[in-house]
Amino acid sequence: MLATEPKKNWIENNRRWLIVAVIFVTIVFNYVDRQMVSILKPLLKEEFTLGDSGYAFIVNIFTICYAIMYPVSGWLVDKFGAGKIMLYSIILWSVACIGGGLSRTVAQFGFFRGLLGMAEPANFPAQLKTVTLWFSGRLRATANSLCVAGSSIGAIIAPPLIAWLTLQFNWKTAFIICGSVGLLIALLWKIIYRKPPVEVTKEVMQSEARDAGERFSWRQLWTTRSLWGILLIRFVSDPVWYFCLFWLPGYLQEGSGLSLAQIGLFGWIPFLIADIGSIATSAWSDKMVRNGKQPLYARKLMLTATVAMAPLCALINYLPGAVSTLIVFSLVAVMALSWLVSLSVVVAEAFPTHNVASVLGIAGGFGALGAVLFNYYVGQVIGELGAGKIFMLMSILHPLAALLLWTLVRRERVTSRKALAVNGG
Repeated sequence: MLATEPKKNWIENNRRWLIVAVIFVTIVFNYVDRQMVSILKPLLKEEFTLGDSGYAFIVNIFTICYAIMYPVSGWLVDKFGAGKIMLYSIILWSVACIGGGLSRTVAQFGFFRGLLGMAEPANFPAQLKTVTLWFSGRLRATANSLCVAGSSIGAIIAPPLIAWLTLQFNWKTAFIICGSVGLLIALLWKIIYRKPPVEVTKEVMQSEARDAGERFSWRQLWTTRSLWGILLIRFVSDPVWYFCLFWLPGYLQEGSGLSLAQIGLFGWIPFLIADIGSIATSAWSDKMVRNGKQPLYARKLMLTATVAMAPLCALINYLPGAVSTLIVFSLVAVMALSWLVSLSVVVAEAFPTHNVASVLGIAGGFGALGAVLFNYYVGQVIGELGAGKIFMLMSILHPLAALLLWTLVRRERVTSRKALAVNGG
């Protein structure tokens, strides 16, 4: 009994950081599982006798289900709790990944990709809700950035991991192994996650001067100025990060002359730098909070400072070589990922704890919509008018987002709104 007591105390004293570590690993494999189809595209087209339109249909099944379920997932997290929804989400998307490996027909494979799209969005509202409950403003941005860093790490490790598994075994085994890892992560989450103890909840609520029971109804949320501010910010800023994810490798080959092998050697650099940079900017905003600045104000200052890198987008098409292009894209990626990561923290600072998952879910859907429209625009324009037009547009998106942040986003309080209603305001 005495021998196990120190171990138990260590776990309890460090539980919130263990939870962050599990969320990080969860997000890594969240991204690995969703990227498997793009990495294995030629094999899947051959296996299921698909043309490009058939492949696009498979991709769109996932994307549509993902976009639809993002707001629903946020509502589920606020309704039933982050711990329970995260657990079910991990299990469901792991089963979907295994099912993809066991599929014998394109209909079966499409079904499981749709199931994956329905299950994966819950991860991010649940992650934000967990960080909001376990961390006060003094550490919240840092904890959140460490969790979300898993997305870029997943994007970095997916190509070599999936390629190795496929070459060693086959593509079906790659799906089954990755899905099985997800089930192990679900077990780890079940073991590690707990609701925060009373003293942690009290600390968080006192540091934010919050009423632990306050919340907006779903209808009331849509009447808040800050919700519309967050939605518009995600709509105009998310496309820059999506461009880095989905268009950067192709541009480096077509615009900068890198070979596919060189992309494998160097194409991951902007994403690693983006991870490091987003963690650093988040830690900076937390330091401002510890030094006495109001949390929401500190996030606004930090995000506005990163916008200094936005004009670099306009220079990309005129850079002399691949090295300078990689450097500039790395800086732009730091800005874009810092916004994507810290806007979640802005949601946590601006809305009651019971609403943060719902707000993030709605915002994620708007961000995905903005990215879809921007990707369509890129596909239509980049071949005819050149990439320069795209980069000029990208250079103004984050400055616009900063303007929206300062003019529309504020701390929303339920009690003040009720008082206004009573007084006829």
